[in-house]
Amino acid sequence: MNITRENIDALNAVVKVDIEKKDYSDKVEKILSDYRKTANIPGFRKGHVPMVMVKKQYGKAVLVDEVNKLLQDALNKYLTEEKLDVLGNPLPKAQDDLDWDSDAFSFEFELGLAPEFNVNLKGKKAITHYNIVADKKMIDDQVENMQKQYGKLSSQKVIEKDSEITGTFKNEEKEIENSVTLTLDKFKGKTTAKKFVGAKVGDSIELKTKGLYSDDHDLMHALKVSHDDVHGLDIDVAFTISEINKRELADLDQELFDKLFGKGVVTSVTELKAKIKEDAEKQFVQQSDQKLLNDVTEYLVESTKFDLPAEFLQKWIQNSGEEPLDENQAKEEYEKSEKGLRYQLIEGKLMQENNIKVDIEDIKESAKAMIKVQMAQFGQMNPSEKELEDISARVLSNQDEVKRISEQVVSQKLLAFYKEKANIKTKEITYENFVKEVYGDKK
Repeated sequence: MNITRENIDALNAVVKVDIEKKDYSDKVEKILSDYRKTANIPGFRKGHVPMVMVKKQYGKAVLVDEVNKLLQDALNKYLTEEKLDVLGNPLPKAQDDLDWDSDAFSFEFELGLAPEFNVNLKGKKAITHYNIVADKKMIDDQVENMQKQYGKLSSQKVIEKDSEITGTFKNEEKEIENSVTLTLDKFKGKTTAKKFVGAKVGDSIELKTKGLYSDDHDLMHALKVSHDDVHGLDIDVAFTISEINKRELADLDQELFDKLFGKGVVTSVTELKAKIKEDAEKQFVQQSDQKLLNDVTEYLVESTKFDLPAEFLQKWIQNSGEEPLDENQAKEEYEKSEKGLRYQLIEGKLMQENNIKVDIEDIKESAKAMIKVQMAQFGQMNPSEKELEDISARVLSNQDEVKRISEQVVSQKLLAFYKEKANIKTKEITYENFVKEVYGDKK
């Protein structure tokens, strides 16, 4: 067997594999000999079928199978020994004139090669890492929400500005009829709220859906319509009032503190606010870190310049799926996946050059941490090590879960690496201003 490579350019190569009869003949003869021992052919006793008949019936199929196995093994070994970093998989070149009656065969494969490039984490412009803090207004609002949640409801005869109103939205043409409980502060305009103040049970209030809520998702839930239908919805609806209540705020006392956090964990309003601040800011860290990870990823993809073997990759995409694609479909798929492929190459290079690895112990520890959080949500605060081991073993028996957790661990390790090595500036900001700055005030 002989394997040669022709480099077309820095990103494309063709590998030629020449196979001779001596490379496969012994294997083929042994398989055919084994077939002869077990073959059932009418007119012959088992094990006494003439070899010429066995070769005639099975020879070509065995030859093709063994040559293909030999070819794949040789190609994989060659790519490993030559340390070739290929993208996708080798693509066999079409051979319409292949003669399986010959003793020698030649096969050619196209290769797409990974590009050479350097990664610079220290860009001129610093990437912002947000330190999101819970401000006084947010903490006070959360305290009030807790008081409302555990407060008592008392019936009212007429609607006041802070009433809780239960009723039904209705529009016969669109077949809308949905019962909801709402508060007036959710509506976008003050004019809408004024229509409700002073109304009684049984009254029906005519409303326009356009501009009723600031967020279309609130309107979607209020009317119980689909995500597609709610955007641009401009119809009249009637809201018929069935119940009016006022929610009395729960006292900020030890009974409430114990309901919220467990017996004796919080013993004063000061401790309550400190606890709310601590819990909120723990959650903010996850959002801030995810934003940083996204921004560094975006920076790396935009700033790290290299070419890809685009033509090869489109051809590979065209032929690698369950259903073959045409050229336009393959081009479209490539354009969708190009950014992700670029980041995969950058990520792989960073991990290799900086010895960032994920092993089974990392995955197991991450699974245990996830399990502890989930168990705590159901009141199991101190699971034993054996419980964690047993549950994590069950979780990690699922390969999809292993892959998902592994990807999370990679992200965590890269995030720590970026925080240390990238050009990052820290900005302290309230959650409200973070949402405005990052998402354009869309919560």
